[in-house]
Amino acid sequence: MSKVCVVGLGYIGLPTAAMLASRGHEVVGCDVNARAVEMINSGRPHFHEPDLQMLLTAAVQTGRLLAQTAPAASDYFILAVPTPFKEGNKPDLSYVDAATDLIAPVLKRGDTVILESTSPVGATQALTERLRSARPDLAFPHFQEEGDVDVFVAHCPERVMPGQMVRELLSNDRIIGGMTDDCAKSAFTLYESFVSGRTSLTDCRTAEFVKLIENSYRDVNLAFANELSLVCDELGLDVWRAIDLANRHPRVNILQPGAGVGGHCIAVDPRFIIDAAPRTTRLIRAAREVNDSKPQWVSEQILRLTSRFRDPVVASFGITYKPDVDDIRESPSLKVVQTVAKQTGTRVLVVDPNVHELPTVLRGLNNVALVNAETARQEADIVAFLVGHRQFRRLDKKLFLNKAVVDAVGLMA
Repeated sequence: MSKVCVVGLGYIGLPTAAMLASRGHEVVGCDVNARAVEMINSGRPHFHEPDLQMLLTAAVQTGRLLAQTAPAASDYFILAVPTPFKEGNKPDLSYVDAATDLIAPVLKRGDTVILESTSPVGATQALTERLRSARPDLAFPHFQEEGDVDVFVAHCPERVMPGQMVRELLSNDRIIGGMTDDCAKSAFTLYESFVSGRTSLTDCRTAEFVKLIENSYRDVNLAFANELSLVCDELGLDVWRAIDLANRHPRVNILQPGAGVGGHCIAVDPRFIIDAAPRTTRLIRAAREVNDSKPQWVSEQILRLTSRFRDPVVASFGITYKPDVDDIRESPSLKVVQTVAKQTGTRVLVVDPNVHELPTVLRGLNNVALVNAETARQEADIVAFLVGHRQFRRLDKKLFLNKAVVDAVGLMA
């Protein structure tokens, strides 16, 4: 078995590190968050993910996983750090650059560096050039040019879904894109130790683009569903019933509309393609515009209802970006709560079984409170269903007949 250093112990890095440890690898997890490092070393994940607790506990207790704030000399380095976008919708690769600089001093001949972070096309090549500048004493690969190298470099984008990460780390097909064929093969040696799905080898630029395609495909299809919800509202139709009936066609599979599209992947990655090819991405750009505008549309539905009441109380059921997770990154429901609370000063009660404290953006608002479902139901005049958590799907619809309801996710359908 190999020694592996995983840089970035967030939603992707930590499950990956724990999984590698469960397969017998010696794993060092590196993260700048000292609190997260402390929690991990005590066997506690710093976010909720089904089955992760059990996997992490075993990895720590067996001594195969150690978290620290600095990297360690290893055979493989996996970079699993955020790749957000910055002002002007430009890709922000500062975390990748920082991780690259962090591992450069401990690299040695025979090592393999794998970028798992979803990245714009060309990021793996740029990473390689950055390592080459930092370590001129080592030979690094040139894109698609085979030859003797000291350090192999590849891109293997993650493909897991929050709420099913542990299972999908094992079962999902993986794509490994190398700077050269030998780089891809070297990375494959690590992934074949735990991935039961099919693994396809290609070049790093193709691998980068494929991951962006996958999330852009989802974004475009979600935009279609969200646009249908706007059309149905304008025409006085039930979008949930209409989609259900349309999906009974053997070649139609429309997704479900919501309060928007969130999360670090689907809401972000299409922008990488748009930035790379701005003239030829009209459909992808239009989808982003539809999905970006949906939280404001939902907010307007709630705000319109507040005029019916002298001193209205709004209950928001859900603030995470999708059902049954605690992740609030790019959450459209969170944007709705912010808009309603800030624009009107209306008292807003937040209900979310996966969130145990208000996020920072809401803590400074005196008119927002985190409460349980029953308190919200009793005190609210307006109820907004923004996330379809499983606990919400069990609620008795009859209990909300005397409320003004905005149902963005079809819980009352």
